[in-house]
Amino acid sequence: MSPLDLPPDLRTRLRRLSITPRRAAVLASAGQHASRNRGGSQEFAQYRAYERGDDLRRIDWKLYGRSDRFFVRDAERESPVTLWLVLDASASMGQADLKTPNWSRFDAARRLAVALVEIALYQGDRFGLVVETATGPMVVPPGGGARQRDRVLLTLAPIQPGGVARWDRDVGVYGERFGPNDLILILSDGFDEACVAAAERLAMSGRDVAMIRVLTADERDFPFEQGYRFNDPETGAQLVGDGPALRRDFLVRFAQARQALSDRLDAHGVRHAEHFVDRPADEPIRALFRVEGAR
Repeated sequence: MSPLDLPPDLRTRLRRLSITPRRAAVLASAGQHASRNRGGSQEFAQYRAYERGDDLRRIDWKLYGRSDRFFVRDAERESPVTLWLVLDASASMGQADLKTPNWSRFDAARRLAVALVEIALYQGDRFGLVVETATGPMVVPPGGGARQRDRVLLTLAPIQPGGVARWDRDVGVYGERFGPNDLILILSDGFDEACVAAAERLAMSGRDVAMIRVLTADERDFPFEQGYRFNDPETGAQLVGDGPALRRDFLVRFAQARQALSDRLDAHGVRHAEHFVDRPADEPIRALFRVEGAR
């Protein structure tokens, strides 16, 4: 299945999720409502046909009695969120696991992007896209609705990761497009120092910045059982070694590096979650946008 196609079970689970700006999350954790999110209040906006995964409590049973069809009540939002998806398309994002060579880190990131667009579309939010490539950023200005979703999908479809992204060169360019109240969500492996520095720079400007770090199952498990030549796709550096002999040291150092990055992002107020490419795309979204104190 293409990374741009969402499996039906994933699409159903996404209906139960929401994208919450930091300010809205703070208000919600205090028992307040930050805005009239679609489906999140009693402010009626419109009816729409029931879809699998919708909250049954939102079905209008009186309308069902008149039409013999299920409809749910949508609520309107006072001020829609503008979500910016910033997708890393550098060479390291092309890494895939041994067992799934046709499913790369970049494929998983694109599926995450499509899943987030689906939630934004359901909420009635605006969304835009920045793809950070070696030759410069590709930008889809923010908009809303199904046509905007199609623009994002058409932009994502042909892209292949490669080269070294120039975050230091480009962050100022597309950073000027981000509004002070926009939510900026970076999809990257987090291995590029310039990418992390860009997230920190945006956060220090007062913007709401989040990151989902996309990692491979091989990095998590290090399942190599014989000698391998490990290559860095961006620097060309190589390491030849025996898998079992390297496993323990790698797993310890990788865990330390992940923790160090988490601490660094926390220190700069960047919300973050990890996503392993063999796991469902809704898991990091749920982890990233859960309200503190909620069960």
